[in-house]
Amino acid sequence: MTSTSPHAAPDAPPWPHCRYGATADNVDVGCRGRLVEPHTACLAHLGDADRSGYLAGLHPGADLDHRGTPISEELLSGLLRAVMEPESARVRLGHALFGLAKFYGNADFGGVEIEGNADFTKVEIGGDVDFTRAVIGGNAVFVEADIRGDAQFSSADIRGYAQFDGARIGGHAQFARAAIGGYAWFARAEIGKDAQFPRARIGSDTWFASASIGGHVQFGGSILGGDAAFRGATIAGDAQFVGAAFEGDATFRTATIGGHADFGGVTFGGDARFGGATIAGDTTFRRVVFEHIATVGPLVCTGALDLTEAVFATAVTIEAAAGTVGCRRTRWASTAALRLRHATVDLSDAVLEYPVSISAQAKRFTEDGREIPELGLTDPRVRAASLRGVDAAHLVLTDVDLTDCLFAGTVHLDQLRLDGLYVFATTPTGFRRRGVVPVRWTPRRTLAEEHHWRATRPARAGGWNPAPGGEVPLEPAALAPVYRQLRKAFEDGKHEPGAADFYYGEMEMRRHAHDIPRSERALLTAYWALSGYGLRASRALGWLLGSMAATVLVMLLWGLPKDDPKPGKPIALTGRSVTLTINRPEPVNPDQPYRERLSTKRFEKSLRVVINSVVFRASGQDLTTAGTYTEMTSRLVEPALLGFAVLAVRGRVKR
Repeated sequence: MTSTSPHAAPDAPPWPHCRYGATADNVDVGCRGRLVEPHTACLAHLGDADRSGYLAGLHPGADLDHRGTPISEELLSGLLRAVMEPESARVRLGHALFGLAKFYGNADFGGVEIEGNADFTKVEIGGDVDFTRAVIGGNAVFVEADIRGDAQFSSADIRGYAQFDGARIGGHAQFARAAIGGYAWFARAEIGKDAQFPRARIGSDTWFASASIGGHVQFGGSILGGDAAFRGATIAGDAQFVGAAFEGDATFRTATIGGHADFGGVTFGGDARFGGATIAGDTTFRRVVFEHIATVGPLVCTGALDLTEAVFATAVTIEAAAGTVGCRRTRWASTAALRLRHATVDLSDAVLEYPVSISAQAKRFTEDGREIPELGLTDPRVRAASLRGVDAAHLVLTDVDLTDCLFAGTVHLDQLRLDGLYVFATTPTGFRRRGVVPVRWTPRRTLAEEHHWRATRPARAGGWNPAPGGEVPLEPAALAPVYRQLRKAFEDGKHEPGAADFYYGEMEMRRHAHDIPRSERALLTAYWALSGYGLRASRALGWLLGSMAATVLVMLLWGLPKDDPKPGKPIALTGRSVTLTINRPEPVNPDQPYRERLSTKRFEKSLRVVINSVVFRASGQDLTTAGTYTEMTSRLVEPALLGFAVLAVRGRVKR
């Protein structure tokens, strides 16, 4: 009759069991329910009289050992009434041993007080299990339990540990405001819906390693006294830890989160490890203080990685592939290295007390020798969105795209260090139409803020990018100092071509600024039109060739005399001395028809005069009054244009 029989089946339980329905050959041991001694059957298979006698013999605080017993809702209700205190109507028992039991329907233990352990190892519950506001003086053990409905432990007080290793919960696991004195162990557990632990207090480790959760995870406001491990866990929905306190280490290595992960306001007392974690939504670390963390990542976040107002107290390396990385008002109290992929970084008002480097990671991140998938992320470039309010003296950007970056308001921008392959916004390419006049913009590096300002001008040419929503375009007077500081940064880095672009932008902003006197703006406009502020060799050469052509034409038509002057005859002999006086006639203005003046001989003479004037040499050619003044003007203007062209070429090739 018992499992101690030498003919017992291998799967017989280790306690004296009922054997109701057993076969003669012992292939099927029948009912595994614990015997209700001195009877030979379990509670479910006792006769009515024997069951009533057993229940009548129970008292508050009695142990209940009904392992392996099939229990209906009616039977459980009668069992708990038998251990109820008449005065307080509170159910109180010693140990509750229900391992391998089968509950048909719900298992309602709400409000009970269990002075010992609650052992539900490998239990099968057809509905919900409810321990709401229950008190368990020992441990709550649900190892490999199979719960078809919800596991309700809201406001429960478990003085020992809660162990759900390998448990299967078809519905929610609800532990809101629960208190667990020891560890909470859910390794390899399968939860069909949400795992809710808001404002729970767990005295030791919280373990969800390799767990599978079909809904959301909620630990908002919880206190986790030991280490928290979600390594290898799969969470189909969101993971919410807002305001939680991790007093030990928090491990999310190789975890997969199908929704958002919110760690806003979390306190990490130890390390936080996210190596190999994959998050399909946003990841938020708003106002988180990282006291001891040395590494965050590598993690993959398809949405945004939000570090707004976070504080990093020690040196840290952040490795992430994310859609965006928000570091608004983030504070780095030590050195930091951000190695990113796919990300658009916003550093607005970040506080950098020590050097911080942001670099683009060329290869995919790896964990345990395997590449981490980057589902939903396609463009590996790293882009900067804003450096406003940042002290750039401590900032190093490597291989970062600055096309849309906002620089106005950056502190010590002239000390910004750019390494690798960095990209700025450029002027529109090709010919654009402004009214009826086609305009061609020479390629140069520009600020995104200049794009925003030019896009607001009524008579603008196309191709300039408008400001994003909510961004107010800045006026040229505010952009000129930004260009000036970037120019200095490039000059200090011995990058003359880059500095030349920002010098051009600075002059452009000064030319359009309303706080510049009109006379100065007129000079700047002339300087721009003639040579592009001494940076456009083609423009200066064009003006030079044009002025030379005009000078040659003037010389042909009016500058060269009609005929070359001829020497005069000797006219006097005085005493023994001979004085030879040659009267050179004044040049005669040409009076022949214009067509005759355009001769090859006159063209050659005119061209020689003009070329000599460009290099500040006298031509030696007799000229008319008009030609003389034309040559004087040419000798003043054309060498200056030639000098502008030479300076422009030098600025493009100098290092």
